[in-house]
Amino acid sequence: MADNQYDFPTEELSLPSKGLLYSKDSPLSSGKIEVKYMTAKEEDILTSSNLIERGTVIDKLLESVIADPKVKLNDMLIGDKNALMVGTRVLGYGKDYPITLKDPDTGNQVEHSIDLTSLKTLKLDEKKYSAGKNLFSYTLPHSKVVLEFRLVTHKDELEVGNTLKALEKITKVTGVSKELTTRLKKQIISIDGVDDKKVVDDFVDNKFLSIDSREFRAHIKELSPDINFEVEITSEIGEPHMVTIPIGVTFFWPEARV
Repeated sequence: MADNQYDFPTEELSLPSKGLLYSKDSPLSSGKIEVKYMTAKEEDILTSSNLIERGTVIDKLLESVIADPKVKLNDMLIGDKNALMVGTRVLGYGKDYPITLKDPDTGNQVEHSIDLTSLKTLKLDEKKYSAGKNLFSYTLPHSKVVLEFRLVTHKDELEVGNTLKALEKITKVTGVSKELTTRLKKQIISIDGVDDKKVVDDFVDNKFLSIDSREFRAHIKELSPDINFEVEITSEIGEPHMVTIPIGVTFFWPEARV
């Protein structure tokens, strides 16, 4: 339990980013975050049918357990938010996460219990980071165009979701989702030094070669701090397999199966 100035018990969690991508005046730049233990108040949030229906129940829960009011969920990088979610789940309901997975060898639905405290953070090359700046440069390998970009925050993810929702009617007509291009437009800041939004949007829509896009997305994944959700399980015939554990709305209900 953390030694703190709050009048409620808290724990200190480490962030996968180590705080390196936040400005020095941000409390997240410490690489740590203090969270409250879940109480009946948080269970009220988890059982709110309105929040569940709107798809905001987990966000409201995480906002509720952040101890420092100066820390805003919107400012958190996605990987750091994932660490907050896992830490909150462990503090609230324990380290064991029961799930049901399709067995890789037999195809049967098999129950597993995952120790959430065994999840590790992804290894990062900190030399590629500029302390206090969420800003990167990347030269596309084929077109040689230089992109400036940033890693997305929770706020960015919400804005991408809102944009996609606004495009739902067009998507239904065309049958083509714009999720990839919408996400790229949110991340990319400039094209060859030009930070005009119209230039960025035009590049993504009309000039971004698929071979470059694939390399760029791989580069972003390599840079992104996060929890490694891959774990090893043993199949029914005794063979080891690496699987990615599913994290959904049932994550905070220990009795649930996915």
